[in-house]
Amino acid sequence: MLSMEGCRASDSGREDSVTARGKRRILVELAIPYVLILLVCWTPRPLQRFLWLVAAASIVAITCVSFDGLKAMGLRAVNFSRSLWVVAAALASAAVVVLVAVRLHTLHAPGSTILFIETYCAYALWACVQQFLLQCFFLSRFLRLLPSARSAAVAASVIFAIAHLPSPILTTVTLIWGFVACLLFLRYRNLYSLAIAHAILGITIAISVPGPVDHNMRVGLGYLTYGHTHGTIQSPQP
Repeated sequence: MLSMEGCRASDSGREDSVTARGKRRILVELAIPYVLILLVCWTPRPLQRFLWLVAAASIVAITCVSFDGLKAMGLRAVNFSRSLWVVAAALASAAVVVLVAVRLHTLHAPGSTILFIETYCAYALWACVQQFLLQCFFLSRFLRLLPSARSAAVAASVIFAIAHLPSPILTTVTLIWGFVACLLFLRYRNLYSLAIAHAILGITIAISVPGPVDHNMRVGLGYLTYGHTHGTIQSPQP
């Protein structure tokens, strides 16, 4: 018969094994979608569209299998009003940037409200998707993988920024915003205010920075192959 110490050692080994398997699963859940996202960024069309569908399908499948619940994902009304100051801060920052763009004659916003909505509605939705990926998908897994919430926030913001290479503007902005957004999410656990703020800041960059400077907010291969287009207003590209 096994001794009591042997039983404890066996139980301890089993717990360590389960923990190791859990960490391996998290690494796989992080690696597969992220590699696919990078491939989407750096692959030319029409293959890019196919990879985009594969990446989206993998994220949906993993989210469903490892569903953390709406509360953990921040998809709830709780703390929305408390975190609205984030939206207000984004609006204030946007106002400053727009005023500077006016002075520098770089503002290129659509001429009417309807045209503005038509031009940037899709980007606003894409901004919400990006915020979901950053907080609900990558940050949530780094929290289970790394020893502290701050290290998880750093890791999530770094991979978020890397996905925006080689754009120097977007890489820098997303690194800073990604880290701040992760800390705010950990405090309020509400995704909605962060998604709105992301959309505001992204659209502000799109209308304030000339297309030839930020390559119309393209990333990856699209940034390198960007062709200057004159006389038209273009919505930022994912």
